[in-house]
Amino acid sequence: MIGGVVLIGILYAVSLSLLRRLKRKYRVLSIRTMTNLYWYHMLFGIIYYTYAIFRNSDSHAYFHDAATVESWSTLFSHGTHFIEWIAWPFVQYLHFSYEMMMVLFAWIGYTGFVFFYLFFRENLRLNIKFRGYDVVNLLMFLPNMHFWTSSLGKGSLIFCGISLLVFGLSLPGKRKVYIVLGGFLTYFVRPHIFFAIMIGMGMSFMLGREKMPLYQKILIAIGGIGISIFIYDDLLVFLRLDEDNVLESFMNNTAFIGGQLQHAGSAVDMQGYSLPVKLFTFWFRPLFFDAPNFLGIFVSLENLLYLVFFAKLFQKGFLKFIKQASAMVKMSAVVFLSISFSMTFIMSNLGIIIRQKSMIMYFMFFVIVAFLDWKKTETIKRKVKLMKHQKEKAQLKEERRKAFIDHPTH
Repeated sequence: MIGGVVLIGILYAVSLSLLRRLKRKYRVLSIRTMTNLYWYHMLFGIIYYTYAIFRNSDSHAYFHDAATVESWSTLFSHGTHFIEWIAWPFVQYLHFSYEMMMVLFAWIGYTGFVFFYLFFRENLRLNIKFRGYDVVNLLMFLPNMHFWTSSLGKGSLIFCGISLLVFGLSLPGKRKVYIVLGGFLTYFVRPHIFFAIMIGMGMSFMLGREKMPLYQKILIAIGGIGISIFIYDDLLVFLRLDEDNVLESFMNNTAFIGGQLQHAGSAVDMQGYSLPVKLFTFWFRPLFFDAPNFLGIFVSLENLLYLVFFAKLFQKGFLKFIKQASAMVKMSAVVFLSISFSMTFIMSNLGIIIRQKSMIMYFMFFVIVAFLDWKKTETIKRKVKLMKHQKEKAQLKEERRKAFIDHPTH
């Protein structure tokens, strides 16, 4: 316990140093916001630790395997074993306790928020407000996003990996290290998520409005699709699909997994829902009418906020916006929708839905905030154009008045 408390202080100092270095390079970063976010996230780490004491948390199994497996190399694999592979040297060589590992992975989750914050700030032109609050800051402090990324497990690692990857993809020519590190973490935790991001990246750079030579767009698209093809076999193995009949094996596996999840206490009949209802369930439930417990009621408040934000996509101008949107916006939309579609065939339990969707919700938020940013920018442009027109009209009127004074008609 004491080791965990000490590590929180040490990692705060490390975070402060990291933030100052990032601030020198990226002026949009707010050190004050990020330091507040650090303590906020660590609070959720403590909450999750308390939760794990009384519940059968996977974090106990990760720590046990990292402490008992003798060979580090045997753990290097996709999914669960990769978490143990990351934890192994800290447990075996540095003798980290369970509490210290929980803090370490909470910090990894926190770094994900730092780079998502940078990703948002860099790709937005204006400060968007919601009920008087800065939207980006508001999104960074959503409780459910912190709860599932503050413990020893896949949630913190995949969240960090995705944030590094999308931050790197914002400027792929200058951020290769971020792309490699983020891609490595994302691929080995959840290959299908990496697959979706690479496909989304390839499509978005082909369709994006970025002013770059066509050959560069084609090379980037080929690169993204090529990487996806390269990992295709590993993806089939990870998802346990038959390469000779991918669609049928996918449907069989999803039906089997969905059936297993139906036995849980917060099960929902996703298999019997239409596609729109499946998507609504994955994105916005539980809501107050079907919250299974106190935690469900708490999550319902956040889901209601998701619903309010999502409704803004139905405002006038969205289709025009998405047509001319940047590659990052289009990539986010493709990734969010593709993963959402696949998840709706598998998820049949609200508890697991709450946890799983946390890794992709920021893609939806980015599309929404980028749309609001575009709308506000267009409004400002119209006002500036109107003011310019009125000024020109006033100048013309004044010139006519002076001309009349100088040369009055008789």
